[in-house]
Amino acid sequence: MKTNKTVAFSRNATNVFFHILTRCNLKCRHCYINPDQHGTATLPPDTVKKRLAVFAGPDNPANVIFLGGEPTLHPDLAGLVRHARVLGYASITIDTNGYLFNDILNRVTPEEVDYFSFSLDGATAPTNDSIRGTGCYDHCIAGIRQAVARGFNTSVIYTVSTANLHELEMMVPLLEELGVHRFFIQVIGIRGKSALENPARNPSQNLQVESARWMRIIPDVAEKAARIGITVTYPKVFLGKDEPFECAGLVAKNFFIFPNGRVYRCPLCEDFPLHQFEFRGDRLVERGRINEKDLFQLSIPEGCVMNRLIQPDNLAYGPDGTPEYKIACCLLKEEVTLS
Repeated sequence: MKTNKTVAFSRNATNVFFHILTRCNLKCRHCYINPDQHGTATLPPDTVKKRLAVFAGPDNPANVIFLGGEPTLHPDLAGLVRHARVLGYASITIDTNGYLFNDILNRVTPEEVDYFSFSLDGATAPTNDSIRGTGCYDHCIAGIRQAVARGFNTSVIYTVSTANLHELEMMVPLLEELGVHRFFIQVIGIRGKSALENPARNPSQNLQVESARWMRIIPDVAEKAARIGITVTYPKVFLGKDEPFECAGLVAKNFFIFPNGRVYRCPLCEDFPLHQFEFRGDRLVERGRINEKDLFQLSIPEGCVMNRLIQPDNLAYGPDGTPEYKIACCLLKEEVTLS
């Protein structure tokens, strides 16, 4: 039986999205890394370990996702994974573009890493490589095969935009053939590089998928993947007028850490110096007003305040000027499984 549920914000767990560097071997069209706001450093292992320790504890079932840039470019990633286990992190994920540098698959074990999560933005090389760069489709597919062969749990992240929506359904048989366990369908955020293609600046390059197409295509593809045993997660994105809006920044414990010490609670804020926290030495310090926390508390008919401020092109209004729907918090997900 197919189960479709909204994944509520976790109030009892901490999720640490740790960018241990911003360097990458690719130049993806929709990369959200902003060196001016996030820094360019590769963090020393000792710094990473001290910052990891801030969020871990016996009464705090934290999860960590190692990110970049490309985290496998960090020469000490294997040691950082093991240290996270020592600290008691409940789960450890490595997000990767599939090049798997520094022989990482041979330096960690499936007992140490819960998931290798691969970014793939097309079911074919022409579509994926037009977004992520020439040759990276083949590298990513090869990386997935290697990870599966070595017994690692694997997931695939597909960032949906107008440039690749047409191949989303084609991902289902590909994921089955590869033996992937989880499929994350993401919505593109207008931040980082994609902000430079904002339709306000260049109308011919609108990467956002409008609501009717999203609602018609995404749930259907998710159900097809679930039918073959893959767990699928995708952002809720669009709420009906009567559905309640809730901001994860107010009720959940998600921390997005960057090499320059900034710690955000909301991904949509990351292009701006609005971070609620920052590391000063080894201490996590809450910043003074005004920061993202102040924006989280605002209530507007459109739902997400940050969406209204920085990517309003996915909103629509009726003749009376009221929004036709709300935009959900980007951290509110739908999960589809076959039980």
